[in-house]
Amino acid sequence: MCLLALGWLQHPRWRLVMAGNRDEFHARPTAALAPWDNEPAIIGGRDLRSGGGWAAVGAAGRMAVVTNVRDPLAAQNGPSRGALVADFLRGQDPAGVHMDRLAAVASAYAPFNLLLADGTTLEYLGNHPAERQTLGAGVHGMSNGALDAPWPKTRRLMAALSAWLDADGVGSLSQSERALTPDPAALWEALADEHRPVDSDLPDTGIGLERERWLSPAFIRGDDYGTRASTVLLIDHEGHGQMHERRFGAQGVFLGESHVTF
Repeated sequence: MCLLALGWLQHPRWRLVMAGNRDEFHARPTAALAPWDNEPAIIGGRDLRSGGGWAAVGAAGRMAVVTNVRDPLAAQNGPSRGALVADFLRGQDPAGVHMDRLAAVASAYAPFNLLLADGTTLEYLGNHPAERQTLGAGVHGMSNGALDAPWPKTRRLMAALSAWLDADGVGSLSQSERALTPDPAALWEALADEHRPVDSDLPDTGIGLERERWLSPAFIRGDDYGTRASTVLLIDHEGHGQMHERRFGAQGVFLGESHVTF
């Protein structure tokens, strides 16, 4: 993932709702959303080069999602960041316990942001700079900067998710019926947003103004690099849910979609 908004304990049915885009080089081999081969308890897309993932769910509705942190001067070596997702979902430790252990070795990885959720807690860990938080109920956003950094595309996606949560859940006159049949159309629309903010609102991450402009929309088009997948994930209070994925090729060409209920 390179952009996501996540609602935690903000909906009458869904304890966690996430909408996010994965931006990556189009040539990087990737498996579509599905239960993983030989590890069917893990559901998500999969990076076929390093074997990890960017957003996935596991047993009992455990969730993990990772983004990289944009800094052209930072070292990019170390273990695969996609393994941070897989390692949590393969285990059974509570999210907080896993994060505390990971924090001791996080500096060995290239810059990352990591969110882990179990049935009761949502945990955040970043290593560039080092930061550890247990997150409260609310809507959180993350891109290639710090957690909840006010980047324009992050704010826009958070606002769209907040509006969806209110319309589909809290603000509904028929909460039980609407919560059982969610319509993610507004979330797909937000993930497809190609709005480019004015230059004065752009972050300065050291890559130059032209690249900041190109990377500023939620949905990025490019020949070699761009948005590869959009994901909507819903997990209820019993740990059941659904995960949806739409996939894209060079210049945003639609390649297909998948849906898994768990």
